[in-house]
Amino acid sequence: MNEGLFLVTILLLFMIFILFVLIRVTLRRRKEIEKLGKEDDSQVGFIVGTFHELVAKLKEKEKELESLRKRAEERAEVVEGYNEYILQSVPSGVISLDSDLIVTKLNAAAGRILNLDAGEVIGKPYHEIFRDPLKSILDGRNSVERGELQYVTGSGKNMHLGLAVTPLMDAKKEAIGKLIVFTDLTELKALQSQAELRDRLSSLGEMAAGMAHELRNPMGVIAGYTKLLSKKVDPSLGHIVESVSQEVAVMDRIITDFLSFARPAEINFSCVDLDTLLKNCIAGVLGEREDIKVHLSADRAPSLYGDEILLRQAFTNLIQNAVEAMHQGGDLKFAFSLKEETVEIAISDSGHGIPEKIKDRIFLPFYTTKDKGTGLGLAIVHKIVVSHRGSISVDSSEKGTTFRVRLPAGRPAAKPGNA
Repeated sequence: MNEGLFLVTILLLFMIFILFVLIRVTLRRRKEIEKLGKEDDSQVGFIVGTFHELVAKLKEKEKELESLRKRAEERAEVVEGYNEYILQSVPSGVISLDSDLIVTKLNAAAGRILNLDAGEVIGKPYHEIFRDPLKSILDGRNSVERGELQYVTGSGKNMHLGLAVTPLMDAKKEAIGKLIVFTDLTELKALQSQAELRDRLSSLGEMAAGMAHELRNPMGVIAGYTKLLSKKVDPSLGHIVESVSQEVAVMDRIITDFLSFARPAEINFSCVDLDTLLKNCIAGVLGEREDIKVHLSADRAPSLYGDEILLRQAFTNLIQNAVEAMHQGGDLKFAFSLKEETVEIAISDSGHGIPEKIKDRIFLPFYTTKDKGTGLGLAIVHKIVVSHRGSISVDSSEKGTTFRVRLPAGRPAAKPGNA
């Protein structure tokens, strides 16, 4: 009984011990769980706080990026505008075409030189805008590094162009179209032609002046003997002597004109009333011809400094040429302009015009298309104009011809050594 009670007591104590251990383990586990819970809360809070901080920083970066984007766009607009200013300011013509050769852009100089309007040509294919030979170059999609060509605009203006046609590249160096860059060389070509002509005429004049003097002496002898023959020859042969006398007179006029051309011009500068001078030249050339109507500019011709006698000779020759070009009558027009101390006198007729193939030779001595012309009239005009430090050019078509004479308006500077 006592042993049984002892075993029960031992068993009860063991159970109490086991229960105590379980209680301790349970309490410890609970504390650990509670501790872990607090740590989890703290980690979650840290993560949440970090997330909010990152979001705030991202928003700040987003604002910075937006500011940078706006600044980049503004800079791009400035650069694009600056490039546009450069493109529109360059004196050379620039035209861009896309890969289908449709015009995408042209600058102000291109429009001015080729007489094109940007609003009308942008978006149109090249063959609707350009003429040959530029059209042919684009037809073959050829490149031209540096070329010269003669081109006629849609308005009929004939000009010389310095031209480059190159591929238009993108940032990856891939061809995306064509770029045409060109310059109007018309005035430069005219100046070069006049300089070459002046040199040729100077050499020719020096060589031929002596020959003209030598010819005049025997011509004088022939004229003298002809007069003697006219008094002694049989009247039935008088017409032969008269024909000889007429031919001698023609030869003498040619020699006189040639000496006038070959002789160095001595300019006696004075103030010339251009308006009065031209009216006197017109009256002297037209005479009684009523089939030619004269149109003078409403603006009075400005005065200039020059040799009145030589200028009268030059303008008389030009008016004579204009009148001879209008066999059936027509209009003779005069226009004046003053540009940068230079007077321009334009003399226009409504005659048959000058063929393009001979236009470069009309100022050469002895070159003429007239049956009775000496071919020295325009050569003398050219010499007189150049001796006045001026220039002369010609525009001609089937509708008529215009000579443009440009002369300095002011008093010429004195040469070194002169009073």
